[in-house]
Amino acid sequence: MEILIVLIILAVAMGLFVTEKFSADFVSLLTLGALLLAGVIGNWTGWIRTDHWITFEEGLSGFANPAVITVAAMFILSEGLQRTGAMTATARLFARLGSRPVVLLIAVIGVVAPVSAFVNNTAAVAVFLPVVLAACAKHKLPPSRYLIPLSYASQFGGVCTLIGTSTNLLVSSISERAGHGAIGMFEFAPLGLVMVVGGSLYLVFAGRWVLPQSRSGGASETEQLADYITELRVLDDSPLIGKNLTESKLGEQHEVTVIELLRGTRKIWSPHGEPFQAGDLLLVRGKAEDLIGLKAAVGLDINPEFKFRDETLRDQELTVITAIVAPRSQLVGRTLAQSDFLRRFDAIVMALRSHSGVQRQKLAHISLDAGDALLLLARKDDLPKLRASRQILLQEEITAPALRSRKAGLALGILVCVIALAALNVMPILVSALLGCLVMIVTGCLTQEEGYAAVDWKVIFLMAGIMPLGIALEHSGAAGAAATFAMKSVGSFGPIGVLAVVYLVTAVLTEFISNAASAVLVAPLAISTAAAMGLDPHPFLIAVTFAASTSFSTPVGYQTNTMVYNAGGYRFSDFPKAGIPLNLLFWLLAVIFIPLIWPFRAK
Repeated sequence: MEILIVLIILAVAMGLFVTEKFSADFVSLLTLGALLLAGVIGNWTGWIRTDHWITFEEGLSGFANPAVITVAAMFILSEGLQRTGAMTATARLFARLGSRPVVLLIAVIGVVAPVSAFVNNTAAVAVFLPVVLAACAKHKLPPSRYLIPLSYASQFGGVCTLIGTSTNLLVSSISERAGHGAIGMFEFAPLGLVMVVGGSLYLVFAGRWVLPQSRSGGASETEQLADYITELRVLDDSPLIGKNLTESKLGEQHEVTVIELLRGTRKIWSPHGEPFQAGDLLLVRGKAEDLIGLKAAVGLDINPEFKFRDETLRDQELTVITAIVAPRSQLVGRTLAQSDFLRRFDAIVMALRSHSGVQRQKLAHISLDAGDALLLLARKDDLPKLRASRQILLQEEITAPALRSRKAGLALGILVCVIALAALNVMPILVSALLGCLVMIVTGCLTQEEGYAAVDWKVIFLMAGIMPLGIALEHSGAAGAAATFAMKSVGSFGPIGVLAVVYLVTAVLTEFISNAASAVLVAPLAISTAAAMGLDPHPFLIAVTFAASTSFSTPVGYQTNTMVYNAGGYRFSDFPKAGIPLNLLFWLLAVIFIPLIWPFRAK
């Protein structure tokens, strides 16, 4: 009965993860609640034996797990590097590189991969994304050739050290709890370096065939994203009044597409024969420069719900700039109206580009998602405020000095000390990371408020909530039953065959659910399968870690993919085209090298 109950909870959780009806962290907490509730009901009814289920202490153990706390600390350390500009000096080098495409590609991979080994992947991409865009604009190169490599390099760099990704720490914690010991700081490095070399060669030599050649994307203040959606109001003196869409020749003369006409409560889809009236709202799609030119040409007002006063427009020096909604931004899941965007950022949202497709409603009521691109009109004096925000990422070259640039060396030194103390076994990574956070704040590299804000609490709750499911899989016997089934199905292929299946299953799961969830689900099964075969579980846990931490085949499988999705002007199909061969390459490399580095039978 215990196995059946935990499998039902697992199936429901998987369904919710895949459908994304709720956020991943909320699904994680729902799963935890279901496990605890099932334990209470099971004890009352006698359906569940106490020793075959998780206790309340085990259910809440994720919130006190060393891996979870360490991940929170690493978010704070990464924020210290960002606030002091410790990574910015390296990032600026991109804009000064030569115009040869291969040189820029090698530089992107060669810098981002090592940085991501020690800094949160999302933070690394947030720093380098605008600079790569600026370099592309300067040398007239398509961003679509470099932003997918930027995301991929951050991922295969992140698997080189224990602190490279949260998944590495999570699997290490699972291994330690199961009695197989924690994973060392640089234990992943031998295979990680193989993956870095293999992934780099793939991107350099196969990139010309698997990456889009000339897709428009974000670049600089003068080269904006294509295919924005915006609202245009027909003004009282507009020459369009009385003409229909065909007669106005908007599409022919201004290269824009009128998607819908909003007149009061009426919605007229593709209104070719409907005469325009004063006050009509047109939902229009087109390039940013065409939309801006349209405003003056035919008496249309862009985004009237979010505009400055007339005297502000006259007196202030304004600029147009593109911003991306950050992965853990407070804007995610909220509309422009709900977030009070103009008051918070002193910027007008003139247009929106979302990977969700065309939205048939007013821009003010469209729910924002991570990676959505916003075309902003702002005062140049307000750009420092926008740059300092962690809610959006400006697509511009980083030219302004960091607020605390004099402490950049100190912040970098603190991170080096954290890594060294853990690598030399002077103290556990949890202790050194927490001490590093305290020193960052005491020395003024960042404030307490910035430290709290730096933690991605969604990741923390996701990890803490999903970990008890792994414990339940073990205690209920579900992991053992799955291991027995695996032995019957693929056991005849030997350890290498089982290793290949473990890696492949984890890699596929990671494309559809969070990497932490896929690791928690597969790791207990890997340990049970290894025990059933009389093998050391470390090779299988390494396979789980690498497969869960490298999600290349979908734009939503990993946060960094989502960040570059709109910025590069990509289509969904661009990621499978570039990512599936790379996933298969990593699968092959893992099957070849894992047994050589971590023998199946401990000596």
